[in-house]
Amino acid sequence: MFFHVAKRMEQFGPSIFSELKAYKLKKQEEGQTIIDLSLGSPDLPPAAAVCETLSELAGDSSQYGYTLSGTKAFYQAVAHYYRRVYHTALDPETEIVHAMGSQEGLVHLPLVFADPGDTILVADPGYTAYETGLAVAGAEPYFMSLTKENNFLPDLSAIPEEVTYKARMIILNYPGNPIPAVANEDFFRKVINFAKKYNIVVLHDAAYSEFYFDSQRPLSFLSVPGAKEVGIEINSLSKSFSLAGARIAYIAGNAHMIRLITQLKSNLDYGVFAPIQAAGIAALNHAEEIGKTVRAVFERRRNRFVDELRKIGWLVDKPSGGMFLWAKIPEGWSSKEFSFTCIDESGVVMVPGVAFGKNGEGYVRIALVHPEEVLAEAAQRLAAVISERA
Repeated sequence: MFFHVAKRMEQFGPSIFSELKAYKLKKQEEGQTIIDLSLGSPDLPPAAAVCETLSELAGDSSQYGYTLSGTKAFYQAVAHYYRRVYHTALDPETEIVHAMGSQEGLVHLPLVFADPGDTILVADPGYTAYETGLAVAGAEPYFMSLTKENNFLPDLSAIPEEVTYKARMIILNYPGNPIPAVANEDFFRKVINFAKKYNIVVLHDAAYSEFYFDSQRPLSFLSVPGAKEVGIEINSLSKSFSLAGARIAYIAGNAHMIRLITQLKSNLDYGVFAPIQAAGIAALNHAEEIGKTVRAVFERRRNRFVDELRKIGWLVDKPSGGMFLWAKIPEGWSSKEFSFTCIDESGVVMVPGVAFGKNGEGYVRIALVHPEEVLAEAAQRLAAVISERA
């Protein structure tokens, strides 16, 4: 049978993650033991209060109807979280909308703010879902280079004016993925002024907001004066609260933008399962204690793993936020060649930096998603590979 395939499918080829997974499975079938540091999937369980809430309500047959939207209680919990943690006021009725995980939100948001052919400013390297969202909307990316020399912040002054006047949205992500950089207030103020000058919607992806180290909490974009005039912030409960499979997130900020997003979502889905929203409320209401526990675990992992890598001659920067290392690879390899060689020779899976954009070449992303002892073993396994090109 012949059937037509939409041309847009050309933009949705197999991801590097699928390629890595297939190669990993092949090696496992051959008998190789694998340590997978590729996916940023939390390995810690949700807090007991979160699990108990979900378990109790899932047994209640009255909870299985459509929610249609975020519940009033969920929106109030988000607003209370921002007031406690960021000293930022949000109107739960007009400035918050829920999403089925931040991936869903990120992919659909360009549909609201960009027409086919419009430009959206995205980071290079950047999270792969951003380009997917652009492809869905038919928008064109303008890639803002992130370099170590500029602290992995985009240089807004380097964007040509003919681009800025066509741009409809700028997507930022701090603490970042794949680069665990952190933005400061001065940078966010520049972004706000830039957005006002060129009438550009700011989307800040804050999925790793609770992953910070050395007691240096990152800023919420919305906590900076003027931010709600120009933009929105999306945050998933997947990472910070170990609810990756539950698919619950929120988008907050400019009331008019939130109203438009709500309008779109009313045509796309019927809301997140009520018990999952209740579990999200429990997580947000216990955010301080949950976050403290998670951060302590990941800070120890960061310290141990970076130290072990340095012992084998791989000098990796120690991040101040996020759940990844962004590691410069030895000279003489491409990032993809290095990643697959590491699987072949050590059984350690990492993501080649080029998967996140051309400026990711020369790096790999490493997820801190195993206990310290496993990460230390991964470092020892990598010793032989690193020594080949040291």
